[in-house]
Amino acid sequence: MNRRSFLTTTAMAAATMSLGIATSARADEPLKVGYIYVGPVGDMGYSFQHDLGRKAVEETYGDKVITSYVENVPEGPDAERVLTQMALDGNKIIFATSFGFMDAVVNVAAKFPDVKFEHATGYKRSANMATYDARFYEGRAVIGTIAGRMTKTNKIGYIGSYPIPEVIQGINSAYLHAKKVNPEVEMKVVWAYTWFDPAKEADAAAALIADGVDVMMQHTDSTAPQAKAQEAGILTFGQASDMAAFKPRPRVSSIIDNWAPYYIDRIGLMLDGKWESAATWSGIGDGVVEIGEITDAIPAEVKEEALALAAKIGSGEYHPFTGPINKQDGSVWLADGEVAEDSALSALNFYVEGITAELPK
Repeated sequence: MNRRSFLTTTAMAAATMSLGIATSARADEPLKVGYIYVGPVGDMGYSFQHDLGRKAVEETYGDKVITSYVENVPEGPDAERVLTQMALDGNKIIFATSFGFMDAVVNVAAKFPDVKFEHATGYKRSANMATYDARFYEGRAVIGTIAGRMTKTNKIGYIGSYPIPEVIQGINSAYLHAKKVNPEVEMKVVWAYTWFDPAKEADAAAALIADGVDVMMQHTDSTAPQAKAQEAGILTFGQASDMAAFKPRPRVSSIIDNWAPYYIDRIGLMLDGKWESAATWSGIGDGVVEIGEITDAIPAEVKEEALALAAKIGSGEYHPFTGPINKQDGSVWLADGEVAEDSALSALNFYVEGITAELPK
């Protein structure tokens, strides 16, 4: 072997060894995980619960992961910028936690095929983009039952964020189950057109209170409606988070989003190299939707009734959308005993019969 061949062979061997060391070092590096929130982590509501899930990932996997988050990201073009920067920063899986991030996630996922993206409450997927959601309507059935039993004015208020299927499901479910225990009940709906804006949410709550409601629900993220209800002496339910600071009333129970089981499972799949794009829709039975403590402001028999319903939903014995149920216009939606399919619920765009409010288009 001449000197040039020897040097070339030696250089190649060294390069190969160096590459092996570098590859090994990369394999031992922590998995970088990013989260993007539509509100502040201190909202004590929806974004707060997602961040608890992020912290649960850190507690479970320790130095195997490095997590980060960006809060208060508006839905729209700014979300695409933030997602792009997260991918450039080396995050290998990114959780986008609000419905309005959907198109931004689609666009960024196409540009970074080696990064995994997960979008909460959406419906668009690709090879590197999964979706996950919670069956919030299951919890609404439980608190709707409590609301129907507790109202004295027979007027229940509901603060909606945006008229999308996820929110419409909840309004319909709450109304149907309030109506089952109190045929005289009415549902008053005010749309805030925001996920998190304490001022707008407070205004929506004030409008409902002025309209005579004495029990109020919300599908928005701040505690501002709780504060308004406390002033007015009416009953409320925590949304997404327990909102326990307002116990024992006005907050008499809550729907809690427990995202930790899902996040722990998906990061485990990433670490094992087994992640695949999927559509996941979890509920009470999966531990992702929880019913918060029902306080002593609620009579024991009503509490027992509500918890029994939650147990039946969680076991699969009962589905909140079981016919007969008509649409708002009186036409048949579900025949007697018929259960709504997930595909129909995912596209729900109408109120059920008995709700007199007009659904925005």
